[in-house]
Amino acid sequence: MKRFVPLAVVFVLLAARPAPADPKPELRTDAKAAAKPVVVPFELFKSKHIAVDIKINGKGPYRVVFDTGAPLSLLSTKVAKENKLLDPRAPKPLFNPFGAGGEAKIKKLEIGDLVVENTSAMVMDHPAIQAMSEAFGRVEGIVGFPVFARYKMTLDYQAKTMTFVPTDYKPPEGLAALEKAMKAALTGDSSKVLAPAAQWGMVVDKKDGDKEAGVVIKEVLPGGAAAKAGLKAGDRLLTLDGRWTDSVNECFLAATLVKPGEEVTLVVRRDLKDVEITVKPVSGL
Repeated sequence: MKRFVPLAVVFVLLAARPAPADPKPELRTDAKAAAKPVVVPFELFKSKHIAVDIKINGKGPYRVVFDTGAPLSLLSTKVAKENKLLDPRAPKPLFNPFGAGGEAKIKKLEIGDLVVENTSAMVMDHPAIQAMSEAFGRVEGIVGFPVFARYKMTLDYQAKTMTFVPTDYKPPEGLAALEKAMKAALTGDSSKVLAPAAQWGMVVDKKDGDKEAGVVIKEVLPGGAAAKAGLKAGDRLLTLDGRWTDSVNECFLAATLVKPGEEVTLVVRRDLKDVEITVKPVSGL
């Protein structure tokens, strides 16, 4: 059974050279839009991800994941080409995980009757989105923070609708904010050390050039929590307690949120099948 994590995706991309300042994201300013909440239907995948149909500059619809944990919005290269969102003369990012094509400026993004003006999205074919496409039908990206942060939202899971009420908040440009954080980290202005709160008894790794989802369990320590649960060296760890583990760093981050003695579900890919395994990490150093 395929399982996916909430897409709390953190993409750190540095542009080849500084881009010119872009206009700040705008809200609809007409009185009718400001006074009346907008209700948008959504689809709920078996993985519990929310999907919506969007239009880009009047073209579409395109099916995307609506993720309140994503700091950026993403669009597939297919959608970017169809809508000519990228300038072929623009500099490519220094870091381009999963073939990132750069930042696309969107004049008008429509989610049902909701209209968002002057927003942006990274062009990227992320393996998690490709995996969802294989499981649930074509998915073309993610709607993230630059869109939803402009509104107060209410989700009705029974009716499968979202209600948006505009606010005065204008979210910062997603890529610019990540570039600032990355530069601060590179210059030593900030740092973050990740360590698991509990002991798992396994070693994970991901080699350079490995673009598949998840990390590889390199070693399972005898007598540890992982060994007792049945994890094996060679398993590819896809999620930990419902959180995406597409890199070693993300795996450690997910592990920090699990308390010793708490039973959580891990999803691993073994012999081309996705398997759920319950692990109870232990206390200790």
